[in-house]
Amino acid sequence: MVPRAGLGLKAASLLTAVLAIAFAAYCAAAQTAAKAAPAATRAGTQPADRVLLLVNDNSLLSRDIAEYYARRRGVPRQNICRVKASTGEEISHEDYDRQIARPIGAFLRKNGLQESIYYIVTTAGVPLKISGAGEGMSSSAAAVDSELALLYSDLKTGKPHRDDGSIPNPFFAKRDRPFSHPEYPIYLVTRLAAYDFDGVKGMIERSLAATNRGKFVLDLRGPDDESGNDWLRNAAILLPKDRVVLEETTEPVYGQTDVIGYASWGSNDRHHERRFPGFHWLPGGIVTEYVSTDGRTFVKPPDSWTPSMDWSHRSAWFAGSPQSMLADYIFEGASGASGHVYEPYLNMTPRPDLLLPAYYSGRNLAESYYLAIPALSWQNVVVGDPLCALGPPAH
Repeated sequence: MVPRAGLGLKAASLLTAVLAIAFAAYCAAAQTAAKAAPAATRAGTQPADRVLLLVNDNSLLSRDIAEYYARRRGVPRQNICRVKASTGEEISHEDYDRQIARPIGAFLRKNGLQESIYYIVTTAGVPLKISGAGEGMSSSAAAVDSELALLYSDLKTGKPHRDDGSIPNPFFAKRDRPFSHPEYPIYLVTRLAAYDFDGVKGMIERSLAATNRGKFVLDLRGPDDESGNDWLRNAAILLPKDRVVLEETTEPVYGQTDVIGYASWGSNDRHHERRFPGFHWLPGGIVTEYVSTDGRTFVKPPDSWTPSMDWSHRSAWFAGSPQSMLADYIFEGASGASGHVYEPYLNMTPRPDLLLPAYYSGRNLAESYYLAIPALSWQNVVVGDPLCALGPPAH
C-alpha cells in the first residue's frame, strides 16, 4: 500500500492542539446532525423504508440472508429488489451493468423509490468485485458496492459514470450535516456478508442490540508521523479520553475487552503476528484497517492460516493475498467492518478520525463509513447493517 506524505512532527502537534480545542464544537455539531437525520421518521417514514434490499435469486444464501434481515428490520416487501446474477465473487463490468445496475435502476424507477431510498443493502451471494483493466489509480477494477453507490447520480443524469479510476465522494468529511437526497447524489451501500449464514445472522442480531458504551482501540504501527498514524492520533483526540485505548509503540494491541471500535494497520503492521486480536466485542462494534485486500473474499481460510506481509511466498497466500481478512473480525464478534477488494492506496482507505467520532456521536453505520471514504467507484466495501447505530453518547 502506497502512503501519502506525513504531516511532520511540528505540524502534527499544531493539528493536535487545534483538534483538542474543536472537540466540544465537533461533538455538538455531530449530535445535531445525528438528531436531524431521523426527520423523515418524524414525518412518517420509518428508517427501514429508506433501505433497498438486494437479493440474488440465483443464490440460496442471498435469499436466506435477505429474508432474515427483512424480517428483523421490517424492510417493506416493496423495497426488496430481486435480480438473477452470477453467484461468483468476481464479474466483468458488462455483467455488472446487465445483471445488477440496470435491473436495480429499473426497479427504483418503476416503484418510485429513487429519492426515498438512502441505503442499498447487498447480500452474500451478490457478486463482490468487478474485474478491470489499467494500473494504479487509473484501474477500472472496483467493488460492486462502490459502483452501486453512484447509481443515484447515474439515474439523475441518465448516463452511467466513467469506470476508470475513482470518483470523489460528495459526502466525504460532511460530519456536521445529515445525509439526504438530492443534496448528496449517492446511495450508501453496505453488505450483509460473513463466512456463512450463521455469521450474518449473528452480525444482524448484534447490530440490533448496539448501545453507546465501550472502548475505541486505536493501534498505530509505530511512533512516527506517517499519515495513517496521524489519522489514528486525531481520532483519539476527537473521542472521549476515558473511552480510548491508544497504542503508539510497535507493540500490537491484543486481548481487549468491551470493544466498540477498532482501527489499525492490520497485517500491514509487521509486528502484528496473530490472525485475530482476541477482543471481546460489544454489540455494534466496528472495524477499519489500512489493508489493501482485506475485502477480497468471504470464503473462509483454513484454521491454520495466518495473515502476513510476506508477498514472496505464494504458499502463505489465501485467495490471492497474504493479507488479513475483514470477515475474520465479523467471525470474532464485530458488527461492521470496512475492507478493499483490490489495492486502494492509503489515501483512499476510510479515515478513522472521521469514521469513529461520527459513529460515537450517534450516526448510523452507513453514514459513518461513507463520510470517512474519500472516493467511490473504487475498491471499498462496507460490511454491516446500515441502520446499526449506538445512539447519542451519554455524556
